[in-house]
Order: sequence, then C-alpha cells, then structure tokens
Amino acid sequence: MIYCDKFFPTKGGPSKVYDYDLLVIGAGSGGVRASRMAAATGASVAVAEERYLGGTCVNVGCVPKKLFYYSSHFHEDFSDAKGYGWDLSVNYFDWPTLRENKNTEIARLNGIYQSMLENAGVTIYPYRAEIVGPHKVLLEGKTITAEKILIAAGGRPYVPEFSGAELALSSDDIFYLEQLPSRALVVGGGYIAVEFAGIFQGLGVNTELAYRGTQLLRTFDQDLGSRLASEQTDKGVTVSLEMDVETITKNDQHGLTVSFKNGRIEDYDLVLFATGRKAYTANLGLESTRAELRSNGSIIVDDYFQTAEPSIFALGDIIGTPELTPVALAQAMAFVDGQFKQRPRTIDYSYIPTAVFCQPNIATVGLTEAEAINQFNEISIYRSEFKTLKNSLSKNNERTFMKLIVDVASDKVVGIHMMGSEAGEIIQGLAVALKAGATKALFDATIGVHPTIAEEFVTMRTAS
Repeated sequence: MIYCDKFFPTKGGPSKVYDYDLLVIGAGSGGVRASRMAAATGASVAVAEERYLGGTCVNVGCVPKKLFYYSSHFHEDFSDAKGYGWDLSVNYFDWPTLRENKNTEIARLNGIYQSMLENAGVTIYPYRAEIVGPHKVLLEGKTITAEKILIAAGGRPYVPEFSGAELALSSDDIFYLEQLPSRALVVGGGYIAVEFAGIFQGLGVNTELAYRGTQLLRTFDQDLGSRLASEQTDKGVTVSLEMDVETITKNDQHGLTVSFKNGRIEDYDLVLFATGRKAYTANLGLESTRAELRSNGSIIVDDYFQTAEPSIFALGDIIGTPELTPVALAQAMAFVDGQFKQRPRTIDYSYIPTAVFCQPNIATVGLTEAEAINQFNEISIYRSEFKTLKNSLSKNNERTFMKLIVDVASDKVVGIHMMGSEAGEIIQGLAVALKAGATKALFDATIGVHPTIAEEFVTMRTAS
C-alpha cells in the first residue's frame, strides 16, 4: 500500500467560505465513489483515510477472502479430478506464496484507487479524521473546513470482552498470518465465521467451528443454516453448536487453551473470533455535532443520508443498512446525485442479492420463509435437493439445495435461496427477475439450459 503525504491539487479551487465543498472520512468503496463522482461535478473534494485505500472490501474483506476461498477449494477439485481420469499428486501447499501473492494484488488495487482519486482531483489526507464541529475536521493537528462532511468510515471486527480475549484474532488479522496453524477454532455462526472455517479446512487446517446458537447463519433462511452445518461436517469441519467460549489462556506448547462454558477444555494453535462487526464511530467526534447514534454505534441518517446535523452525512456500513460493497456504491451515487446534481433520490433495499463464500457456496435474494409467512396471507414453497452431475463421477457427496418462495395471491416469487456450486454467480440473474416482479408462472414458462445446475430453478413444479 502506498500512501502519499503531500496534498494533491483539486479541480475548480476551494469554496469561498470553506476549504472544500466536500470532505469524506473514509476511502472505502462508498467513500471513494462519492469523492470521485462529486469531484466530477466540479466540486472541490478531499478524502481522509487513516488505514488503506479501498477500505475493508479491498484489503481485509471481499477481495482477499475470495482469493483465499479459491485457493482452499483446489484440494477438493484435485480429489474430484480422479473420477474423471486425472491422477494428480499434490506435493504440498505453501501458505507464504498465497499470502504474498495476495499482498501484491491488494497493493496493485490500492494503487488503482489512489490513481482514480488523484486523476479526479481529489485531495488525499492519509490521517485519522476527528470532527470538531458541523463544518470542521481535525487532521494531524490541522483544522480543515468543508461545506459538507460525508462519513464513510465503515466498520471494524467486534470481539466480546472475556478473560483472554486479547489472545484471539479477528478476521482482519487472518490475511497476514506468518504461518498457518495446525488446529484452529473459529468462533461465530455468521457468514464470516462459516467462510473462514471452510477456508482453513480447505488449506489443510484441523478446524472447529463453535457457535453459541442452535443454527448457523441465523439471519438467513432456516433451510440454509441447517444444511450448511451438515455439509461442512461432511467436508471435515467440526461444527459445535451451543458452544460458547469462557476463557482463553496460553499453554506450555506455545498454543492456546480454550475453556468453554459447558466445562469442555481444548487446545488450539489459533482462535479466530468472527462475531460480527461494529460501526467505526468511536472517537470520531460526533458529540461535537447534532448527529445521533444508535445503541450499537451506527449513525442515524434519513433516506438521503443526512444526519441530524444538516452539514454531516453518512453512508455504507456505518449507517446500519446492508453491509455490502454494492450497497455502499449505490448509496454514494445517490448521495452525489442529491447533493451535487440536484437530483435527490432514495435507495430501494428490497431484493438485494448476497452470497456467502463458504463451502459449498450459499446465495440468496428476497425474503426468507419466516419473513414471507409474516408478510403474506399464503405462500407456496418449492424445494429441490440433489447431487450434481459433476459429482456423479467423483467421491464428492456434496448436495445442492434450491428453494423458491411464492406469494400465492400474486404468484410473484418473493424469495430465492441456494446452497451449492456457483450459487453466487447464479443468484445475480435471478435477482434481476425478482426485482422485475417475475411470477412463478414466468419461471415455469422459461426454458432451462441443460445440463446445468441453474435449470432446476425453472423446473420445480410441486410445492412442498
């Protein structure tokens, strides 16, 4: 990552009253998009970023995680190849090679983000920003003023307080490990936890996934969480539900001893707490303004991203909307349209597709079954579970699961859920169909592509 300590010239010159028309705090996906698009309108724009350009997604989130996912899946691909006549010998997996190649790619992306900002005429301040008034920000002891301040600082991993919590790692730490552990404990039941459990297991780590609840992915459709636990177990992950950590201590073998609240004690080389993320509003200085926070630290904004302080706005993971990169990008565009193009508009958060890159993949769009039951008088559920054609010649017993949820009164498909190979790729097109209001009759009238996994979505005829 390359930071620049100089201040780059801006287009159009500063405002007559303020140093900048817009000062953005945070150069993640939303912050960078808002900065560039605002500058393109002729506004004078600056962005302050204390860590790295590109934010969580580029540096310690979506991008490196997907690269690690690809790597972790090769061992299963090599095993499956034997059923197709390929006799492959795998000598070993080299963690430093993966880590350093990942670092090189992330550095390349950091440079691209920097160039995009520079070319747009955005001033980059590589410092922590503290708001000291409705139009003022303190940067390295220097006060900068702006007509509008946009907060896009995102979130940070959350680790609960308990004895030995400082010995646990967060998801941010995993991308820079010096070496892989022999035995790892992943704590959590959300998407980050199940993804890293699959990554560790796929890279040859003896992995346990411990969650204090009764079902993985509790905010997803119930069918997905229960089936994922079974599939991960089949792939070698030890899934321990209703298991809560009480303490972590160092042991004589240079490892960690974990005591669980049910009395169980186990040794591990690494403990990862993937127990969620929280809005990064600590020490931001919002108490010097009228902006308000929720109890979880996220910033309260209206439909146009404006806080209770008229000059201060916020978007992205820090405001409590779906914590997804495409959502932050869409919000950034809407913010610029409203504040710099005089075309105010709101964001429709319905039918946002999302994917979980666990093994097997999970993807979903629309309502869960429980949500649909609460919203509609009558629903129909269509389910399909099968072993794919690819796995017919291998010893891979992975099963694919698909589910359609239909509002009977309108015949509209209101929820689609999938677990299986390429689920994340398949769900994108289906999200367009749901956004367009596609009915079950339209799904039934659509001719499938054979033989594919995706064709099953248009051949399910019998409601369960």
